[in-house]
Amino acid sequence: MTSNVKETFSLPSRPPNQTRGTAAPGRTPGPTALAAKVRTMAPSMTRSMQRVAEAVAGDPAGCAQLTVTGLAERTGTSEATVVRTSRLLGYPGYRDLRLALAGLAAQQESGAAPAVTADIAVDDPIGEVVAKLALDEQQTLADTAAGLDTAQVEAAVMALTAARRIDVYGVGASGLVAQDLAQKLLRIGLVAHTHADPHLAVTNAVQLRAGDVAVAITHSGRTVDVIEPLRVAFDRGATTLAITGRPEGEIAQYADHVLTTSTARESELRPAAMSSRTSQLLVVDCLFIGVAQRTYETAAPALSASYEALAHRHSPRPRAR
Repeated sequence: MTSNVKETFSLPSRPPNQTRGTAAPGRTPGPTALAAKVRTMAPSMTRSMQRVAEAVAGDPAGCAQLTVTGLAERTGTSEATVVRTSRLLGYPGYRDLRLALAGLAAQQESGAAPAVTADIAVDDPIGEVVAKLALDEQQTLADTAAGLDTAQVEAAVMALTAARRIDVYGVGASGLVAQDLAQKLLRIGLVAHTHADPHLAVTNAVQLRAGDVAVAITHSGRTVDVIEPLRVAFDRGATTLAITGRPEGEIAQYADHVLTTSTARESELRPAAMSSRTSQLLVVDCLFIGVAQRTYETAAPALSASYEALAHRHSPRPRAR
């Protein structure tokens, strides 16, 4: 975004993590969500924190037996690093992480199948490519579902249901997901728009106010063209939602509700844009179904009307002779 546009529409930013008291309380991740959180958060951690995360994910039973000092010694880090890692994974402290580790170990001992991922090689036959992608997609969806804070999802659904107007921001692969959410909401009678032009997104965000909702979709959590309009919407008083794979990213500073997505392991032939899209679409579908449930009396007729209006476009045309 050019500097003159930023100067025109910039508003005083709020301090990091300052909200208006509307955010739903978070929940401590359960044992199933722990492994998903490690896969999601590890790439953005410091190397020392990664060692702690990899240790607890690789040997939950062994680490559950260790004190904070013992885990610090095992990973060659400090007690402070262990505590910071615990908090980044969503636990108030190391004691809560140990309880989750014990639960995860119990699940594994009960015979639950371990998560498996496989990189796609340049010379893989297409049959293996299909199988590996399907496996990774399944794991990504399972990780996202396990890591989603349902209280945050519920709060987001309620905000969308009551919204006077909804703006959705996203660029690149996330822009395609933003379009998907906007058109789904439009088809059940809500006023929802997305903007491919980041300048237009900002100028529209300026028009938002209390009672409106702005949704930002960014896997990295630091996409400037998505952060900028969400910040403007936040400062204008709109309720703001962030769908991101990096809940500690800058985007969270301007989000009343954060919905965390997961991604499969990246590789040369499977970039982040592929796996992040899968998890983002799951979250979008959860929001859409949640809103449709709560507005069923109006959503069902609106959806039927949209199908009817487009029906003639799906009818086979007579072949020319």
